Amino acid sequence: MRILVTEPLEKTGMEILQRNAQVDVVINPSSEELQGLIGSYDALVVRSRTQVNRALIEHAENIKVVGRAGTGVDNIDVDAATERGIIVVNAPSGNSNAVAEETIAMILIQARRLYQAIATTKAGKWEKSSLQGFEVKGKMLGLIGLGRVGSLVASKAKGLEMRVIAFDPYTSPERAASSGIELLGFNEVLAQADFITVHTPLTAETKGLINLNALRRMKPSAFIINCARGGIINESDLKIALSTNVIAGAALDVFEVEPVRDTELVALPNLLPTPHLGASTIEAQESVSLDVAQAVIDALEGRMPSSPVNLPYLPPNEAAFLAPYIDLAERLGSFFIQWRGEMGSRIELTYDGELSTRDVRGLTSAFLAGLLGAVSDAPINRVNATMYARQRGLIVSEVKAGNSKLHHTMITAHFPDCGAANISGTIIQGEPHLVILDSYRLDTVLQGSMLVDLHHDRPGFVGAIGQLLGQANVNISFAQLGRFSQGGQSIMILGLDDELNHTLLEDVRQLPGMERARMVKLPALNESLAYNWDEE
Repeated sequence: MRILVTEPLEKTGMEILQRNAQVDVVINPSSEELQGLIGSYDALVVRSRTQVNRALIEHAENIKVVGRAGTGVDNIDVDAATERGIIVVNAPSGNSNAVAEETIAMILIQARRLYQAIATTKAGKWEKSSLQGFEVKGKMLGLIGLGRVGSLVASKAKGLEMRVIAFDPYTSPERAASSGIELLGFNEVLAQADFITVHTPLTAETKGLINLNALRRMKPSAFIINCARGGIINESDLKIALSTNVIAGAALDVFEVEPVRDTELVALPNLLPTPHLGASTIEAQESVSLDVAQAVIDALEGRMPSSPVNLPYLPPNEAAFLAPYIDLAERLGSFFIQWRGEMGSRIELTYDGELSTRDVRGLTSAFLAGLLGAVSDAPINRVNATMYARQRGLIVSEVKAGNSKLHHTMITAHFPDCGAANISGTIIQGEPHLVILDSYRLDTVLQGSMLVDLHHDRPGFVGAIGQLLGQANVNISFAQLGRFSQGGQSIMILGLDDELNHTLLEDVRQLPGMERARMVKLPALNESLAYNWDEE
């Protein structure tokens, strides 16, 4: 076996590769040079610089696996690799501990005022009396997000004898309780915590999640820390909160624009800024190197790698039939979680018609990828989604039924813990259609930006929302309504040419008779869902 490495890889990873294969290292080759080399290799290992695009993959006649030493795979054309039967692997958890440790360090630095102490001492001052801090023992840590990094932070904080609470609508109370963590509402966590740490991916729902209103709910003595993603905290609002002492301080390792350009924000005395150092440790880089090297060797030797990114192989006939339903299942999962904003601890997936005669494990994985991908801090895909669901304590059952009354072949997901929370879809003329949502009959193509609401059916409501959007210059491309009875509750889905900003969405939610309104965003029909966030 021959492996080509095109970017620096730590010694631990190189040793694994060299023990099992012939390894050649060509650092940062040009695209033309790489295309000339790639045909004689069985595996390619890269970091973030090498572009593994379709043109390169077309020259990769013998490549069986591409390994990315890091989390994100933005520089790899995963679809092109999958079409060629090439496995793509990465190292999604190698830097988790490093980010968690940095978060804890930020807490201690702020509690003991070490940032100011070091700066003033270096400036020739001795301000011992004015720099008294406090101990973190017994203080309340509030986690926004309880994924991989959040859970590590909680564990380390407990070692410091801190009390831990968390907000994560996608984690079951049982899973949190098993770690000694109390799940609370978003506002409750903000109000009670002495330190808030952020551990969510950057999505449409989490962008600007920590705004001025949220900051004002915090204690004036509280601190907020973000080592996750720039943009989750609204930096303009944070600047106001820090400069007017709404909160005591903040620490940011990530910014909306990097390198950070807001010099006024960085200069604030109660802000601790660092240049995206979360994964910048010797151990994290070695761990990433080791993980990706082992995954590459596993794939080459026919074992299932621990961190696959793309789909497993399917026989051509089976793949051709299931392909549109796999896409449908993933879109249904993504639509559902964006609409409900929560999920229970159990999911029942029912496959009707022709699907009941097929191997539906790939469909279940696709639904879970859509469901979990938009709310996880880890890169979820159709291969690893089942594993992540299991880690979250999600119980998933599959039911194969005969033909449904509504459509010959249909996928239905039901959450027994959440009442009438269900969603169904089918393929109509080759396109993925939503046909049932929370037991309401609808018919909507699953693509693009959609405003979904639950409201009381009354004259003038549709006109009111149309007028509001029209005044904001937002065009409606289609409308779908479903109801059980006149004057009762009704669900409406509006296709929009543009996604609503937070302010306009709040205006929609304030309309008389409105119970719930959320934006749902899905890729166009010629695009696949992809949830990968580069944690470097």
